[in-house]
Amino acid sequence: MPNGDNWQGDVLRELRGGAPQQPVPEQPLPGAAAPEQPGRPVQGPAYSHPPQQPSTDAPAHHRQQEHTARQQQPVDAARRATPDSRPVLDKRLASAALKPRHGEAFAARALRAVRRTVSSSAAREVAGAAATAEALQQAVTTGRQIAVTSIRGGSGKTTVTALLGATYAHYRQDPVLVVEADPALGSLPLRVGAQALRWTTGDLAGLVEPQMSLLDVTGYLVQLPGNAWLLPGSQGQVGAMLDTKAYERVMVSLRRYFGVTVVDCETLPAEVARTALSAAQARVLTVPATLEGVASTRAVLEWMRNLPRHVLASTVVVLTEVAPHSGLDLRKATEELTAAGARVAVLPYDRHLAAGGTIRTELLARATRDAVARLAAEVFQLSQKQR
Repeated sequence: MPNGDNWQGDVLRELRGGAPQQPVPEQPLPGAAAPEQPGRPVQGPAYSHPPQQPSTDAPAHHRQQEHTARQQQPVDAARRATPDSRPVLDKRLASAALKPRHGEAFAARALRAVRRTVSSSAAREVAGAAATAEALQQAVTTGRQIAVTSIRGGSGKTTVTALLGATYAHYRQDPVLVVEADPALGSLPLRVGAQALRWTTGDLAGLVEPQMSLLDVTGYLVQLPGNAWLLPGSQGQVGAMLDTKAYERVMVSLRRYFGVTVVDCETLPAEVARTALSAAQARVLTVPATLEGVASTRAVLEWMRNLPRHVLASTVVVLTEVAPHSGLDLRKATEELTAAGARVAVLPYDRHLAAGGTIRTELLARATRDAVARLAAEVFQLSQKQR
């Protein structure tokens, strides 16, 4: 990976089609420069515009490998076969989707605007946003990997993964990767707005090599708005599998190309999820804001106490409100989970997120955007404390 003072320019030229840099052994990832407007809200590059389609041909590095292999020795045809591109969502099914709703009602937005006009809290809000942006833009020496998992379905795990990926891509200038390590019909590609899929995590495990450049690697990924990419777990096929060895090979190989990687894991106690938790520098455990969810999480936190100490210390529990009225005292629930040794954040109910489909961050409620930015900053700071 290019390094030195001109690393950022080298990467951008490479992504725009410039000559690939000479491959070098893995080097620490230099820090990225801060964007010009660090205090802007998390509503910039969203997953609201269709991302670029995956290339119809294999990347240049892949084609060169095939040519060289044919000349020198036989190769495994299955390993070198280029999979067909498949749409994320059938067009007829997509037509059934209604127009996306804003995260909060118009009356609530209008009332908040009036309050900001007549109150003195606007300056504090700007100062808080600037502090959050500064934390998110900290330089990294090596790529940070953040694992997002849960103990049950429907807790908002994939939604939180997509929101974190969008936030890091908005604030940071180094490349950001979102990985789907939940191949069992995961919904991450739909949530981030991908149009079609080809290469998967399992495919890349047999293709990635140390001498590959960033341009070679991104040729196998789905480009998202901004400086972000997606590595899907499957093509939406029932029975797709991902073993721990394949996951470890991909994550170790890709770490040097991306400043931040957010991984959408399987639910615990799946083997790949446990591997992802132990290998990541920070962890997010999503929990539905219900009495059952909090009770189950207490048991998981007790189990995590038997793991190396840094695992629990670098974990944030996210209570997700999946309904407008959860029937749970969030303050007391937070106190209980904090007493068990966890850091706790709350993702408030948002009509736009609850509707499903592609996330458009400009439609999120203000409270949701602020909560996601704070969560992203806290998790990123925790990841900086780990090797």
